[in-house]
Amino acid sequence: MSAPPVVDGRAGGAAAPARSTTPTAVERLKRRIPLLPALVLTIVLTQVPLLGTVYYSFHSRNLLRGDAIEFVWFANYADILGDEHFRTAVLNTVVLTASTVTLSIALGVALAVLLDKAFLGRSVVRTLLITPFLVMPAVAALLWKHAMFDPVYGLLNWFLSLVGVGPIDWISELPMFSIVLMMTWQWTPFMMLIVLAGLQSQSPEVLEAAKVDGARAFATFRRITLPHLRRFIELGILLGSIFIVQTFDAIFLITQGGPGQATMNLPYFIYQRTFRAFEVGESAAAGVIVVAGTIVIAIFALRVILNLFREEG
Repeated sequence: MSAPPVVDGRAGGAAAPARSTTPTAVERLKRRIPLLPALVLTIVLTQVPLLGTVYYSFHSRNLLRGDAIEFVWFANYADILGDEHFRTAVLNTVVLTASTVTLSIALGVALAVLLDKAFLGRSVVRTLLITPFLVMPAVAALLWKHAMFDPVYGLLNWFLSLVGVGPIDWISELPMFSIVLMMTWQWTPFMMLIVLAGLQSQSPEVLEAAKVDGARAFATFRRITLPHLRRFIELGILLGSIFIVQTFDAIFLITQGGPGQATMNLPYFIYQRTFRAFEVGESAAAGVIVVAGTIVIAIFALRVILNLFREEG
């Protein structure tokens, strides 16, 4: 004889409600507690120095006057913004950043397109092209100063002598061009890797369809590949701008901001105000201005990155 059916005691024999999978506040807290030490350390290492910089930017303090500190409101900002040297540094920073980013992204796109094609020794060529980005900035600056820009023994003048061009004192006659040349050499691999990632994420079916339709290589690149790379190029431009604005090693080791103020950018201006004029308040105000500008660029960069993730998703 079969066993009698078991009847649920609830009204109508309805099934038990599904257990909620939404984590409770306690569960969420337990998951976040292990991250707390790293978060606290990050705040201490980043925000405390920033708050200290903001504090000193509202005070007049010169290291030669000992501990004398005076609250001056926005006087330091007014002095910095009215300083002709600061405006020159801003202009030089814009020229250096725009020139380096433009040349780097153009060369990066060209090299990425080259490396996206299969050819013998591609892995070796790719490794060699990435190498400049792996060189420490200080080492790269000294390398270019002595091995490339030297007016007597430099490789650049040796190459020019092969075509009958006389020696050029690069650092004295073309200081900004020399810095841009060195920075372009160092940052082109970074742009190349970003664009190459974009090329390799492109659907091969789309390219094959364009080829079947009779589209030429240049037309395919201009109408299909380049629009696909737009987000990656924007990301490279924004990230490159954030890092190149902060360039100090090349300026300090190659030109010392000269001749005169020809290559003095914002980081080197802050260095001079701090360690040569000993004006802590003014240098802090200049630093806050630079950080504010960098944050604006970083916001755009984050938006581009988020859009890339949405498109990939």
